[in-house]
Amino acid sequence: MDDSAFGADVIDAGSGIAVVAVRGDADLHTAHELRSAIADAIDGGATWLVVDLAETTFIDSMTLGVLLGAVKRLRPVGGSVSVVCTDANIRRIFEITLLDRVFSLQESREAALVEAEAQGRPARA
Repeated sequence: MDDSAFGADVIDAGSGIAVVAVRGDADLHTAHELRSAIADAIDGGATWLVVDLAETTFIDSMTLGVLLGAVKRLRPVGGSVSVVCTDANIRRIFEITLLDRVFSLQESREAALVEAEAQGRPARA
């Protein structure tokens, strides 16, 4: 499989939390797929998103825009977006754009899920 092959899978983690696992290059050409996966998660009842970029090889400004769009949708309902960022180069993009102040950056999916649970997000009935 080509390392740059994009994919975004939505995993329901329960309690109003969804994980969007992203792999490959997340860029202008794949933004619609990422936006769709995030919309599916939110439309499915998620109020807290964990966007897992651990298997992501590249992101661009369009990806950041998609993630900010998710924040914009979730804030009015008390939700939030946490980003799993294990690659130093990708983490640096969040830091130089000051988006590390908007998103909670976590070193692992497990840490992001613990954070989401600790926030006491409303559970779905």
